[in-house]
Amino acid sequence: MYLTVEDALKIYPLSEGKLTAGRQGIGRIVKSVNVMDAPDISDWVREGDILFTTAYLMKDDPSAGVSLIRKLAERSAAGIGIKLGRFWSNVPDDMVAEADRLGFPLIELPFPFTFSDQMKGLFNAELQRSTRMLHGVLDKQKELIRFALAPDGVGELFKRIGLILGVPLAVVGLRGQILYSSLPPAELELLGKHPQKPTVQWIRTENWNLLRIPLKSPEAGQDAIRSAVFQISKGTPLKEEEGLFHQAAEIISHHMNAIERSYMEQSTQNEFASLLKNYLKRQISIDTLLECAARHGISFGGAPYLCALFSISAISEPKRDRMFRTIRQELQYHPLLKDFTSLHFHVDDAILTILPDRTSPGASKPAHLLAKVFADIAAESGSGLRITLSHTKHKPEHLEQAYRECYDARETAERLSISDFVVAFENVEMSYLFESVPQDKMRRFLDMTLSPIIDKAPDSAQDLLRTLELYIENNGQVNETAKQLYIHRNTAAYRLDKIGELLQVDFKSFSDLLKLKLVIMFKDTLKP
Repeated sequence: MYLTVEDALKIYPLSEGKLTAGRQGIGRIVKSVNVMDAPDISDWVREGDILFTTAYLMKDDPSAGVSLIRKLAERSAAGIGIKLGRFWSNVPDDMVAEADRLGFPLIELPFPFTFSDQMKGLFNAELQRSTRMLHGVLDKQKELIRFALAPDGVGELFKRIGLILGVPLAVVGLRGQILYSSLPPAELELLGKHPQKPTVQWIRTENWNLLRIPLKSPEAGQDAIRSAVFQISKGTPLKEEEGLFHQAAEIISHHMNAIERSYMEQSTQNEFASLLKNYLKRQISIDTLLECAARHGISFGGAPYLCALFSISAISEPKRDRMFRTIRQELQYHPLLKDFTSLHFHVDDAILTILPDRTSPGASKPAHLLAKVFADIAAESGSGLRITLSHTKHKPEHLEQAYRECYDARETAERLSISDFVVAFENVEMSYLFESVPQDKMRRFLDMTLSPIIDKAPDSAQDLLRTLELYIENNGQVNETAKQLYIHRNTAAYRLDKIGELLQVDFKSFSDLLKLKLVIMFKDTLKP
């Protein structure tokens, strides 16, 4: 029970009684009710007890009543209630005077009600109060959990937690500086007089209690302490309520540490990103970039890697920013990319990602992996997402070359109107190399090579040309070609034999395959 004497006097049937003396002590906390008429009664009274008595043992000796009040006050009891009408008709003046002097509540209990009636009233009221408080604690705990999953910035974090708990709070930094406070000035001044400790502290004031809880900081030393301070009403809170403040302190500590780590990582990556941009502009050497990486513990340069360039076009600036944030989240947290400790940087109008090349035999290639991860984003209406990849590089000094390959692959894919949103440089490399060839030469070479099919097999020319394109794109895999054409493998093989016969080429000859590769590449380049 944690009512005050003032609260108890408002509860029926004790409300039918009368506070005779000790009004200054009506703020005393009532923890329990003690009913006893024994000579050594004061030896059994504990802190916070309110004693109910009939005054039987002191009915003939008022001085014993004065002595009892003194002993009860010394033991920090809450007060005394005397049932008049049986042994006393009124409380002796000496007891009244002593109770007033000590500020110890003295109550005349209502005669028509038994002690059990009054105890039952107090216990029922306390039960209802505790139930309401526990429901309130549970509601606040739910709010804290919801907020912990999606907090705002540091300032809003502190403010929102204070609003959820319904109490003023302060957050004190490692050097004792006030990081945030909604406490009154007097309580703030009091905090300065109590150094931070690595244990929970209770600071008592005239009107309030301050609960100071240390905040964990893994980056700081043992002597460096931060704390959260909560202003709580006088009295002892329920264990569940006190636990709520500890939970709030854990949330504050966790998110402060996370924000600090994020800030440090962001600052580190900002420096590396700035140097990276200068390196790509050939304003600094690769050695300077590697020194920065080593200084900040950034893993780069010690293992094979490749670059991926994420570009977004033809959408509004706000939507572009949202998509870039989504891309970064996927790169950092998607389960399929959990084994890739990648580095991500904004370069011009794109995100440049440096991925470790951990492709093992039989595993998915990075292009296939990224296509799977970002398929939903690319499928959004008007997303304009394009991902281009470089060749695998084995030396740090080839980073600029990897970036150029991503950039060139993007430009080549746009020029050829390639529909795939993931394009590896290796798949458009020849187109990039031959893009300087004049188009009239490309057209003459194309007509000269393919004219036998068009002239000698006009009815099946389109089917033969499409079969040839897919056969070259699939690196000579007949089964895959047939699968994409939705035809039987034997049908695909027959068409290839027909093409070989018409064009006078041997599909086992490297030079003939190279010639056909150029034909298909020029055909794609000359598309209107």
